[in-house]
Amino acid sequence: MKNKSPTNYAFIDSQNLNLGVKSQGWKLDWRKFRQYLNNKYNIKKAYLFIGQLAGNESLYTFLQECGYILVFKPTLEHKVEDKVIIKGNVDAELVLHTMIHYKHYQQAIIVSGDGDFHCLVEYLHNRHKLLRILAPNKHYSKLLHEYNELVVRIDLLKTNLQLDEKTKKTKISVRSKP
Repeated sequence: MKNKSPTNYAFIDSQNLNLGVKSQGWKLDWRKFRQYLNNKYNIKKAYLFIGQLAGNESLYTFLQECGYILVFKPTLEHKVEDKVIIKGNVDAELVLHTMIHYKHYQQAIIVSGDGDFHCLVEYLHNRHKLLRILAPNKHYSKLLHEYNELVVRIDLLKTNLQLDEKTKKTKISVRSKP
């Protein structure tokens, strides 16, 4: 009889991930990251929570082609001095979708270092449904430190997940272990 692999889902705060990686001076290769999630954690569905902006349609198409399921959040613009700030906080959507799909996955990965997800992480952990927390860098919330044994820092995976800026091509290797 075949061993059935677990059905695991990832719930990704795209802005937290993107800004956290960029703050370290590199860009994430989204295709490599999706493959990493599949190879390392058997992620069947990867929900990517993202602010919706006109003009970003090619980005959204690319992310879907990489295997992400996009969940859009309308964005708001406001001015701070002479700068236009675009805000699209996806926290509520990420928590809601994690709970909507709760019965469909065995374990979940939360991709964010945001302490606003502490109650979700705690809930999943107490029910043995939390596989990992993937934090973009070492500056993740202190509220998540009690789960350090489940935290994987994405900045430590830079070698495997960095976008090749010269060619803008994805070089996907067979293995994706850190």
